[in-house]
Formats: sequence, C-alpha cells, structure tokens
Amino acid sequence: MSEPLTMKSIYYHEHGGTPERRFAVNPEELLDFSVNISPLFPPLENRLLDTYALDRYPSVDGRGIIDFYAGRFQLHRSTILALNGATEGIYLLPRALGFRRMMVLSPTFYEYERAGRLAGAAIGFIRLTPDNGGFLLPRLEELAAMLEDADAFFAANPNNPTGTVVPPEIILALASRFPDKWFLVDEAFLQYSTNYHDTTLMNMVTAMKNIVVIQSLTKFYALPGLRLGALIAHPEVITRLLEYKEPWSVNTIAETVARELLACRAYETAVCDLVLSERGRITQALSDNRAIKLAGGAANFFLARWQGSANLDDLLNALLQQGIYVRDCRNFAGLEENYFRFAIRTPEENTRLLDVFQHLTEQSVDLSVS
Repeated sequence: MSEPLTMKSIYYHEHGGTPERRFAVNPEELLDFSVNISPLFPPLENRLLDTYALDRYPSVDGRGIIDFYAGRFQLHRSTILALNGATEGIYLLPRALGFRRMMVLSPTFYEYERAGRLAGAAIGFIRLTPDNGGFLLPRLEELAAMLEDADAFFAANPNNPTGTVVPPEIILALASRFPDKWFLVDEAFLQYSTNYHDTTLMNMVTAMKNIVVIQSLTKFYALPGLRLGALIAHPEVITRLLEYKEPWSVNTIAETVARELLACRAYETAVCDLVLSERGRITQALSDNRAIKLAGGAANFFLARWQGSANLDDLLNALLQQGIYVRDCRNFAGLEENYFRFAIRTPEENTRLLDVFQHLTEQSVDLSVS
C-alpha cells in the first residue's frame, strides 16, 4: 500500500483540468469548463520548430517576456522579472523574502499556502464566506488586525475560485499602514476586467516597495502550455529576487511568443468583449435557477453552488454523461457544501452548458448515483 500524500507532493491537491485522474475519462472527449483560460486563441504566427533557434540558449533572464511587459504596459524594465509561469514567482517570493508568517485568503489558489509552507513560513487564513456579501474581503480595520502578527499577505485579484474582487485601494491602504510587511497580489485574472488599467497595481510598485504583483500570460492569452509569467516590483526588490532566481527558466519558444503578443491588441478587445457579454448572459440565464446559485463572476469564471440534490456528485455525473466537465471545489476550505466552478467559454459552448443546467432543474428527477 502506498504512503498517503503530504503537502510536499505536487499531487496532494486536486487541480482543475485533470478529469482523467478522478473519473478515468479522456479529457480530449470532454467540453472542459474546469480550466479558467480564454475561450479564444491569439492570432500567433505559425512556425516550424526549426525556426526557433533551439540549438542556442535562450536569454538568461527571459528577455522576451520583459519585452512584452515593458512594451505593452509601459513598465520600466528594471521592475520586471520574467518567469516560467506565475507559479515560479509564487514559490520564489516566500523563499527569497524569508517570510515567517504569511496570511492568505481562504478559499483561494492552493499554491500560495504550499509555497509558504515549503519555505518554512507559518500560514494564517483570512476566511471568505458566502455570508459576507458573497465571499467579499473583510473590512479594512478587520484586515489590519489580522495582519498584525504577519509579515506577508498573499491575495489574488480577482480571487480564485470565488471570482470576487480584492479592491486595490485596500491593498494600498494596508501597504501604507504596514511598510514593513509584504503585500503580494496575483493579477492572473485581472485583465478580464473592464477597468484593468485603473485597478492593476503594476504602476504602483516604484512608489510602494512592499507591493509585488504576480502576472501571468497563461489565462488571458490561452497559453497554459508555454508557462509565461512575471513579477512586477520595485527595482531593489527585483535585485534581491535575482539572488535566488534560477537562470534560463524561460525557453526560447516562450520568449518568441511573448514578443508576438505585443501585436494582439484586437485579440485583447475581442476576449474582453466576449467575456463581458457572456458573463451577463449567464448571470441572467441562471438568475431564477433554483438548483444553481452563482457567486463571484468578476473574472472569466463563476463559482456556483449546486442545490438540486444533497450531493454535488449527482451534478458532476450528469454533466459527464453530456460530455461536460466542471471544477469540483469541495477540496477548497469553506466550499465543501456542493460548490463548483465553471469557466466562461464561447457563446455556443456556454449555451450547451446552460441547456444542461436548465434540463436538470426542470426535470426535478432523482439524480442520485446508483
């Protein structure tokens, strides 16, 4: 008998996008709503593999990603640290900055907690509940009290999986009040918001040395296979992080594609327009659905609670029978009561999901698993 997995194992926590592990099904045969990536693919140049100069090393510092963030968001290059996906930065920060006690939201992306614990930090939790306006952040004074004994606060804006907003003015107020504490904000899903340029904290890092922004090109540009990300921070912080950062973590293909994304402004508009339109349509379509209660929705996904039976497995199995897969969220603390998450996809795919939801609600049949 194999030993039970511990948090040190990458398999300890079940992530979305892996239906083959739990249900033994071929993911290529499913319409997968569990992964929160853009429903559109960017108009990238088709290239043969031998055009990428794979016989030469990439830049030691992921210069292609630095080129993208400097060109697209007019950031100074000294504030950008290129990453092999945002996850590299999530694990680098607690290790390089030496956190002793880190506060994270709960529920939230599991890797924040794991990264902190592996770096030796104690973890405290700021609980988000459905009773507080639908998983909203506590008020400023409550947050300040919770942070008194911590040296770092790790939050995502919008938060995953709740899809709720972490107001940037709250982070700025806390960072001003506690200049000796670190405030780490993961903005992986923020580009889906309509006021992105007004809410991102990337432009604040030169004025606030204790704010670090984690960025990802995975979600918005539908490129999870390439692992593209960055940390945006004060130049002095970047210099400190470089003392712990591995070289050559960004490959040549990723560098090349990052530069090509600079020409994708029309794509960016199309993605935002589609998500905004479909977010409203899905919200309206499910507003009177007695079996499914929505929460969040500030990004390109929804957190929802299944109320059509006592067991979420009934819904999951019914969806699988229709070739649809959503993210079971019961392994998140606070979401054990039949919560699941689904992404916003194309209008046709969203209609297919909504039709199944509506059918399951209207039939009022016994969905229990035999």
